Amino acid sequence: MNQELIRIVDNIARDKNIDRESIFQDLEAAMISAARKHFGLQHGAEGDIVVYIDRSTGQITAYKDDVQIDIRQLGRIPAQTAKQVMIQKIKADERDSIYAEYAQRKGDIVNGIVARYEGGVLVINVTNRVEAILPKSEQITGETHHPNERIRCLILDVRDLSNQVKIILSRTHPDFIRRLFELEVPEVAEGIIEIKSLAREAGYRTKIAVDTLDDKVDPVGACVGVRGSRIRNIVDELGGEKIDIVKWSDSSQNLIANALAPAKVSEIAICFELGRATVVVTEDQLSLAIGKHGQNVRLAARLTGWDIDILTPDEYNKEVDRMTEALKDVEGIDDSFIDKLLALGIISVLDLEEVGAAPLVEELDVPTEQAEKIITAAAEASKKAAAENVQTQAQALLRQEKNKKKKRK
Repeated sequence: MNQELIRIVDNIARDKNIDRESIFQDLEAAMISAARKHFGLQHGAEGDIVVYIDRSTGQITAYKDDVQIDIRQLGRIPAQTAKQVMIQKIKADERDSIYAEYAQRKGDIVNGIVARYEGGVLVINVTNRVEAILPKSEQITGETHHPNERIRCLILDVRDLSNQVKIILSRTHPDFIRRLFELEVPEVAEGIIEIKSLAREAGYRTKIAVDTLDDKVDPVGACVGVRGSRIRNIVDELGGEKIDIVKWSDSSQNLIANALAPAKVSEIAICFELGRATVVVTEDQLSLAIGKHGQNVRLAARLTGWDIDILTPDEYNKEVDRMTEALKDVEGIDDSFIDKLLALGIISVLDLEEVGAAPLVEELDVPTEQAEKIITAAAEASKKAAAENVQTQAQALLRQEKNKKKKRK
């Protein structure tokens, strides 16, 4: 009987991942509750109960007022009380065990099996005793899953609620990509290759910038793998999501050029004051640089941390000519000053108005009074340019309406 108790405790401890000592303490507490029920005692009342279970033999000893009692002779109702207390305590211990285990694994990838959908939320069996949820907001757009399907997710959050542990998973978080690369690319897991930056629009496209301190290692090639084997495994896991792997560079200009791949960049002007990069690409590269619905330039901006404007050579020259024209009447301004503005990444009157007079005084040693005149001239030219843009847009809309009417006829 007593050895059977030890065996039961060991099985519960193993199956539910609960500390063995905690189960013994729960059993002792449950028996104390049963004895109090039997003798009609309140907690802390005179005539308190003491129960001890020998951890090696399973022998149970119980005392009331220092007089030994037989815990097995208490009756059916106290036994039922002990059972209820035991169930509650083991559930609480199991909940604490699950929380402790998965709170430590937060940010890791977990394998699971799809159980069911509940109003758009996907319930996943992580183990035979642990369920987790994949909210609709954390599911990749366009993906569908079926019961008993194997699935990999990132542990996004673990919450200890009053009656359960809520494990929230994600397949859209950028760190999911990081962990997949650690699993598929040994050099990333070992720290030989470092993921310096990552930008993702889940289900569509991801850009990732990688670097290495080992000159013998090609970070991009290692991540792609032989004939694309490594990156193919990741893409398949993500349901066909496109992944651009680019070489990291400490030079902002080189990094921006790499990030805009597959487009080829002609020129980059960086304005540190505005945190903005103006990128010039030829007409045939414009659509590639911008990407479908602006996705390529948007991800490149997030990857590099720069606000990126894409211009064609004609648009760039037009902005520079407008700025030159706006400042020609300001005393002391010549072509060399325009070149200095371009070197600061200021390529338009809008940029000039936005940065203000301070950088001109501090960076270019322009007298304060003259700097104010420059900004005033730029502001006036900006208003004029804005009015021209409105007029141009109105004319374009008018042409569209005329074309629609012709088609109807």
